[in-house]
Amino acid sequence: MLERRGSRTVSALAFDGMSPFELGCVVELFGLPRPELGVPWYDLEVCAESAGPLRAVGGFTVQAAHDLADFASARTVIVPGVPDVRGEVSPGLVAALRTAHDRGARIVSICSGAFALAAAGLLDGREATTHWKYAELLQERFPAVRVNPGVLYVDGGQVLTSAGSAAGIDLLIHLVRLDHGPSVANAVARRLVVPPHREGGQAQFIEVAVTPVEDDDAVGRAMEWALAHLAEPITVAVLAGVARLSPRSFVRHFNRRTGTSPLRWVVAQRITASLPLLETTAVPVEEVGAAVGFESPVTFRHHFARAMRTSPSAYRRTFGAAAPRDSSPASSAGQRLHEA
Repeated sequence: MLERRGSRTVSALAFDGMSPFELGCVVELFGLPRPELGVPWYDLEVCAESAGPLRAVGGFTVQAAHDLADFASARTVIVPGVPDVRGEVSPGLVAALRTAHDRGARIVSICSGAFALAAAGLLDGREATTHWKYAELLQERFPAVRVNPGVLYVDGGQVLTSAGSAAGIDLLIHLVRLDHGPSVANAVARRLVVPPHREGGQAQFIEVAVTPVEDDDAVGRAMEWALAHLAEPITVAVLAGVARLSPRSFVRHFNRRTGTSPLRWVVAQRITASLPLLETTAVPVEEVGAAVGFESPVTFRHHFARAMRTSPSAYRRTFGAAAPRDSSPASSAGQRLHEA
């Protein structure tokens, strides 16, 4: 069945009571034709357990053209959520997920969709993530799962999970990167007006205080300056001077705005800036690190490994222009965008 339907088929689950955002992300990524990219694009099928109209949050209905048999037979199977994180997952969906997994399909969840994968036993013994608000409940209900609430997504090879809502976009772009390479993934990200790599994990979004507008201007000015001067030495004192604040006040305002410290943020920006150099050039790793402001190759490798959970060289082998464009799993850690 897998061979007959082809490697481009993506199935996404629609269900009664769904939030349309997550499903919409899947449709936007895989259902919109993209002939300008010059690669065979995906065949998207929206599937559901029942044939009747499905109510979506917001007061409209969706009617899926495909059933669970189609859902289970696709190459990539996506669960964008579940109707109730405390409820039981239907036996039909559990069976469909297990069938897809046994066939070797790529299984993906967004946000609360991890509860469906866990109910099917597909996350037992695996590291997985979900929205930080549900992480404790997921761990409580499914103790065999190693829940990591601090990442945007986890690539476990055949089974991939993402955090809440918008983190699903990060994971979906990652799937495009695995299938078609970094250039195509970056082009899709540009079309969506989102970064191809988002630094930090979802921990930065947990209960972070909102910064007053008058602080935003000062901190934003310093951040803008830093992005234009990454190759130069950057200290808290320098950033505070740009912001026209005392170092102590700057650190406090910066933390309130971003949920992290100025220097950790600078390191994350330098790692992000290094990625396209690793992907698209043959510049030695040592020179890449220097070009984005790391004082030594050792420092670059240390921070890169801490942020990306892989080495710069391994990342280049996986995502560089010469990397094979298939869906074989890269090191799962290399796709986890932790806070640096």
